[in-house]
Amino acid sequence: MAVSRRSSEVRQVELTDAALQIIATQGITALSTRTLAEHVGLSSGALFRHFPSLDALLEAVVARVESVLDATYPPGELPARDRLDRFVEARSAAVGQRVGMLRLMLSEQFLLALPKSSSARLESCVDKTRSFVHCAVREGQATGEIRADIDASALAAVVMGTTQMLALSTTNPRHGGEAQTVRDGLSALLRPVATRISKKHKKVPTKQALPRRRRRTKETQP
Repeated sequence: MAVSRRSSEVRQVELTDAALQIIATQGITALSTRTLAEHVGLSSGALFRHFPSLDALLEAVVARVESVLDATYPPGELPARDRLDRFVEARSAAVGQRVGMLRLMLSEQFLLALPKSSSARLESCVDKTRSFVHCAVREGQATGEIRADIDASALAAVVMGTTQMLALSTTNPRHGGEAQTVRDGLSALLRPVATRISKKHKKVPTKQALPRRRRRTKETQP
């Protein structure tokens, strides 16, 4: 029985990921139990064993989004800057594999197409992400890990926007090579101003000239 239940759970994950792919490529209006069944090569009857209705399917999709996003939050005991770095890396990779998540969370049209309870849960995911990034930035500013001359809300918005751009770059080979440049740019932006200035103006030790030896003259000769 345990093996059968586990197989059903795994199958549901596969189906919700397939639903996210349909949303990413065709839009949420194209998602139905029939199109999902055709997409994964199942009969409608087989699919109904997992999702008896479209609303049940959409609820499962939202639950999958919550699960994936929750797994991208790093341990809270890490320093603020490390938490941000790990978050950006994990979130951009996870969402980049399921771009339908971005469409669901960022498109008001998609949110309206969901059942009310599902829409509220997705909005809660966005609020949780925003709160995490903002708190990490403020903590980093307080500890000197992150520049404090720019408002924390503005820096948090940049971090979230950069994460979204990195996620999208994973699906576009033309932009794949820019990912590291974007990460380096974000790192430079967050770096405390004093640190950047000290690195820029750090003096390189120069070889000091040896004192010139006095030339021996008749007056100085013994």
